[in-house]
Parts: sequence; C-alpha cells; structure tokens
Amino acid sequence: MAAPPLGRLLSTHLLVALFGMGSWAAINGIWVELPVVVKDLPEGWSLPSYLSVLVALGNLGLLLVTLWRRLAPGKSERVPIQVVQALSVVGTALLAPLWHHVAPIAGQLHSVAFLTLASVLALACCASNVTFLPFLSHLPPPFLRSFFLGQGLSALLPCVLALLQGVGHLECLPASSNGTLWLPNDFPERFPASTFFWVLTALLVTSAAAFQGLLLLLPSPPSASTAGLGSDLRVRTPGVEEEEEEEEASPLQESPNQAAGAPPSPDPDAHRLLSVHSACLLGLLAITNALTNGVLPSVQSFSCLPYGRLAYHLAVVLGSAANPLACFLAMGVLCRCCHGYCVRVCFPT
Repeated sequence: MAAPPLGRLLSTHLLVALFGMGSWAAINGIWVELPVVVKDLPEGWSLPSYLSVLVALGNLGLLLVTLWRRLAPGKSERVPIQVVQALSVVGTALLAPLWHHVAPIAGQLHSVAFLTLASVLALACCASNVTFLPFLSHLPPPFLRSFFLGQGLSALLPCVLALLQGVGHLECLPASSNGTLWLPNDFPERFPASTFFWVLTALLVTSAAAFQGLLLLLPSPPSASTAGLGSDLRVRTPGVEEEEEEEEASPLQESPNQAAGAPPSPDPDAHRLLSVHSACLLGLLAITNALTNGVLPSVQSFSCLPYGRLAYHLAVVLGSAANPLACFLAMGVLCRCCHGYCVRVCFPT
C-alpha cells in the first residue's frame, strides 16, 4: 500500500499528541495549583490529603465505562471519550469562577465547590485511561508514542504554567525612615488561580478539538468491530529490521487470527499472567503508584510546611515535571530487565 503524504502523517501525529494531552491535564493542573489555593481554602495544608482521597475514588469511573461496554457491546469509543472530554472542560471551566466558594458542613467551613469539581475531574481522568487507548488501538503502533508524548505534556504544561505564575509570599518592609517599624506586605502571584484554570480549560478544549480532527482525518470512526482502520497511515521506513517491527507490535491490537476466532497459541506459558516475572512487574507497578499517587502527595504539604509555601510550590511543580521528563528519557533509553526495574524503584525510596 502506498505511503500516505508526509503532511497527513505529521498532522495525525500532532493530533494524537494533543489528544493525549487532555487525559490527565485537569488533575495535574489542580495538583500544581494547590500551593496557590491552599492559603485561601478552609482545609488549609490538609487539602492535598482530601484531594488524594478524591483521586482514589475517581477510579469508580472505570466501573461506569465497564457498565457502558456491558450495556452497549460493540459500540465505538467515541461517545465515552466525548463524555470524558466534556466533563473535563466543563469542570475546569467551572473551577475558574467557583474554586474559592465555601459552605458550612457540620458546623465547619469546607471548600465544597473545589472538592466537588475535583471529584468530577478525577472521575473523568481515571476513565480516560480505559477509553483513550482502545481508540488508539486501531491506529498503527508508532502513534502510541505520540499519544504517550501527549500524556507527558498533560503534566509538563501545567507545571510550566505554574512556574510562570509563581507563588505569593509575605515580606516585612520598613514603614518608617528610622527602621523601627516594620509591616508585613503580601506579594501576590503573577496571575490569580482563576486565570490558571482558564488557561487549563483552553488546553482541554484544544485536546477535544484534536479528537474531532482525528475523527475527520481517519477514514471512518473506529469501532470495536473495525479492524485495521489505520492501515493506510502505516509507513515503512527503509532499513528497518523485521525484529524491530515485531518488537513494535501493538499489544492493544488483536491479530487477524484472533479476530477471526482462531484458537489460541498452543503454548500456555507464553502469555501466563501469574508468572514470576509478571508478578514482579505488577508488584513494582503497585508500589510506584501507591507512592506517587497516594502516599507522597498526601503528606507532601506537611513535610514542606516548615519551609513555607515557596518550598511547597517548587516541590509540587518540579516533582510533577519529573514524571514526564523521565517518560521522554525512557523513549530513547529502554530497559526491559526486571532487575533494572527493581533498582530504579528501590533506589529513590
């Protein structure tokens, strides 16, 4: 089959990257904005603990996606993706004017609007994990790299925006000529939290528009019953070895034999999930996810409390930026050794 035009290929890669940018941009944006909003919300320094619980409860969105697939088998992923993107855009847009609104609950003030919208965004972000990738399974494997690059941007771009925003601080300045009277002066951020959420909304709108562009660019909307949809976008690079092509085979795509109902491979040990190697990888994945998404974010505000909001701001932003930067590095430096994974996990802890 003839190779597609270079312009169309690059446009597809760009749209896939922008599409992946909207997966976790909302929650990542809230995390890096916590040092700014923590001083105005009644939960104070315990706000990250509340947010960690809400993100964990957001995994209930996976049950909603499973229910959708049970009630509408064989349907495409277009509707769930559009629902996820709509929730992300609307939730972030409502955060801009409502994030500072509080209401009394059980005799104490709580940031009801902020926490409610954060829970909605957590549902959308968690559901994106199981809706975006099935859509991309109908494209050639090289487009997965563009998607993961976009996912890295979903954390990196909010971090860059937060660094540009800065964090407010108090500074005592002399109020008299002889220096005997000093008064505290509040230096605010370069722009308020509302502006940050509006810019974040623009990023999510861009991601939603990229998805609509993909639907227009592809030959037909991907569905569960469609196979080889993006075959015309596949490009063969001269000099590529057959082993590399086999290595790039997408684990999200079914082979033609499997799609036709052919019997599985006679070797049952080839894909055994509960092997020692798979159990080791799953254990490392559980440990790293528990630390990065649960334990460390919930106690980070208390560990940074003695050093002030500036230290907390830099710890949150630079910590969030380290993840996508490491993902970009992993695109060029591959490690498939289980012992290497163990060293990487155990060394930082």
